[in-house]
Amino acid sequence: MNQADALELVRAAIWAVILASGPSIGAAMIVGLFIALMQALTQVQEVTLTFIPKIIAIFLVAMLTAPFIGSVLFGFTEQVYARIEQGF
Repeated sequence: MNQADALELVRAAIWAVILASGPSIGAAMIVGLFIALMQALTQVQEVTLTFIPKIIAIFLVAMLTAPFIGSVLFGFTEQVYARIEQGF
């Protein structure tokens, strides 16, 4: 395994993490933006108000996108095992 192989493996790992976490982070951002807008409009400045809706949104999106997340992680695992099998 040379430096280029290690860099390619790290790049693939980072890309897999970005793809797998993207839907949940996107949902949290959208819910947070909506709640911040509602707080600004109603002038209710409660800090803890955002936690429960974000947790629910992340849970729902994680349930809905679980097959996609699994396929991304499975593809990355197959790529790593193929490199191990070939001796890098």
